Amino acid sequence: MKYCAFLRGVNVNGTSMKMAEVCSVFESVGMEQVTSVLASGNILFSSERRPEVLKTELEKAMSAHFNYDAFMFLRSEDEITAMLSNNPFEAVADFHTYIFIGQKDIEKELLSIFSNSAKSKDEKGQVVNSTFYWQVPKGNTLHSAFGKVLGRKSLKDKITSRNINTFDKIINKLK
Repeated sequence: MKYCAFLRGVNVNGTSMKMAEVCSVFESVGMEQVTSVLASGNILFSSERRPEVLKTELEKAMSAHFNYDAFMFLRSEDEITAMLSNNPFEAVADFHTYIFIGQKDIEKELLSIFSNSAKSKDEKGQVVNSTFYWQVPKGNTLHSAFGKVLGRKSLKDKITSRNINTFDKIINKLK
């Protein structure tokens, strides 16, 4: 089965990794057809092992190799395709759309936080099929009240997010 590992906290806040080296770590624990998409920790690979086993093995290998607490979320090719096709927002010039990947039921917490946050004009958040989507004006991602949630230590091992354009690139490379 084909998967994408969405790594949390790669190439930010002093955690610097070369994607070729990350791919080597994946290969060292038996993953096949390993490749990366962008330098933000999106690793495509194939394996017949169960996702929960893969997650544990890969986080352990990454933590040991790079000497940091690795957090990642695995999604199958079908799950990624569904997440992209279920995007509830129309593309709008000067806006970014993000898809959040995380632990089971985290979308409920994200929606609650978003609902209780101050918002910029036309900023939107919505849950579709257990996935949280966020649309925000360009330039406001890290400055919006909700955007500051991404850095909370309490969410560090629970979520990561990617721009919708990254999902397009991942899908195109999986084909």
